[in-house]
Amino acid sequence: MSSGGFLEWAEFLGHRYGTPMPDPPPGHDVLLEIDLQGAQQVKAYDPRAVLVLLVPPSAQVQADRLRSRGEDEARIAQRVAMGLEEASRGRLIADDVVVNDDLDQALERVCDILERHRRLVGGSGDRS
Repeated sequence: MSSGGFLEWAEFLGHRYGTPMPDPPPGHDVLLEIDLQGAQQVKAYDPRAVLVLLVPPSAQVQADRLRSRGEDEARIAQRVAMGLEEASRGRLIADDVVVNDDLDQALERVCDILERHRRLVGGSGDRS
């Protein structure tokens, strides 16, 4: 799976992205912000990986956020369409889904999910 030292890699809208193979200290988590292609690769590499899908509250909110970052309308349309497709497919493989409506609440929800999975691993030694 690790091709050229990457845990995962993907091409997204004409750009290549990747995550170098992590080497965390024992007892530490690795948190990745990656697209669906990368998530599938990570899950194939380590089936114990916990996949959390972050979604915007709506396509309109996503478009507004991109617009506020200075994206042009053609790029916004591409990213919103891709986001809708990835959210649909991502829900099929995600362990949990978090709506990123309020940053603090979304962060708290992700932390709760990670803590729940840590307890599962610590309690039985195996998530499967």
